[in-house]
Amino acid sequence: MAFDRLYRTSRDDVYAYVASLLRDGPAAEEVTATAFERAYRKRHRFDSRRGEPRAWLFGIARNAALDELRRRGRQAELAAEPADLDGASVEAGAEHSERRLALRAALARLEPRERELIALKFFAGLGNAEIAAVLSISESNAGTRLHRAVTKLREALDGSI
Repeated sequence: MAFDRLYRTSRDDVYAYVASLLRDGPAAEEVTATAFERAYRKRHRFDSRRGEPRAWLFGIARNAALDELRRRGRQAELAAEPADLDGASVEAGAEHSERRLALRAALARLEPRERELIALKFFAGLGNAEIAAVLSISESNAGTRLHRAVTKLREALDGSI
């Protein structure tokens, strides 16, 4: 495994995923660094027969984020929405703001595990096989759960718009 390439192609996605779980930019930076440090130390344990390097990395990042939540004394409850790390642009129109509010409200209606699936798929950009590896479930189970979560999200959005 070419660790430097894995780092370059995954760092932003890992950060976005961790930030969506922690809802804290500085903590997400720390946890992202911790995840890559752990992955680097354990790189010789990676087994390509068990999955893709990105899925392995996101599993490490997930565990690091959950460790941080436990360290803070919180329950391992996932964020209701991805963190808005860049802030809203001044030029953003009313329609964009309305959509963003509707999405936040719809995400808040989902269960924490459903929000995590949405974060892994759309914020981290993982495929179903990679999501399955991160969550230690079968690929078909990951696909089914993701489909249900997306359906619930769409239904919640339809009710908001």
